[in-house]
Amino acid sequence: MSKPERVLFFGTCLVDLNNPEAGLAAMRLIQKAGVQVRFPQGQTCCGQPAYNAGYRDEARRVARLQIEALQGSEPVVVPSASCAGMMRNHYPRLFEGTPDAPRAKDLANRVVELCDFLDRVLAIELADHGPPLRVAVHHSCSARREMGVADSAAALLRRLENITVVEPDHAEECCGFGGTFALKEPEISAAMATDKASAIAATAAPILVSQDCGCLMNIGGTAEKAGFELKTMHIAELLWERTGKDV
Repeated sequence: MSKPERVLFFGTCLVDLNNPEAGLAAMRLIQKAGVQVRFPQGQTCCGQPAYNAGYRDEARRVARLQIEALQGSEPVVVPSASCAGMMRNHYPRLFEGTPDAPRAKDLANRVVELCDFLDRVLAIELADHGPPLRVAVHHSCSARREMGVADSAAALLRRLENITVVEPDHAEECCGFGGTFALKEPEISAAMATDKASAIAATAAPILVSQDCGCLMNIGGTAEKAGFELKTMHIAELLWERTGKDV
């Protein structure tokens, strides 16, 4: 993919409702790199909760709204590997054999996760103006395995010269969120989140960053309950905070 003149931005539910600062930071980073950003107002949920719960008809109804809202030829940038994975990998399966299959495949082919877009497509340069800081990073399961964009996130963080990036022990393990998994298996989810929060606390990093707000919400809430002092930030927030106007 070459650098586009304009992109569509898909905000995701958790960014919209829980962490809008992450979405604003992501759009500012893209704009400062010289790319126009359009936020289609008709967008809603990507449909992943219904899809993962087995409600295919309901998932199709929700996904169809995104197909309508995100029509065009522009790349669709998503600040979540989880939602990007749903749209890129599962929309074609969800609509296979239906009249909407071509449009679903077209949208899937235009979806790109934010870190991958900033690193691989835009190759943004980041001038770090912040003080020395130790930062822990959690790559979500979707980032590591489904979308394969963990390397892009790591590459972006390495461009911040005053940042020391650390990964906790057992970094490849799930934080326990898993969307509806946290609701269906709360005890198991809580145990996994506790292990993850404890491992991050052991790094002595005051800040945790990730590509996915669901992981940040789960780990951050668990850390707070356990009495760990840990600030959570979407990676876009950290990049914008450290570089600002000089991106």
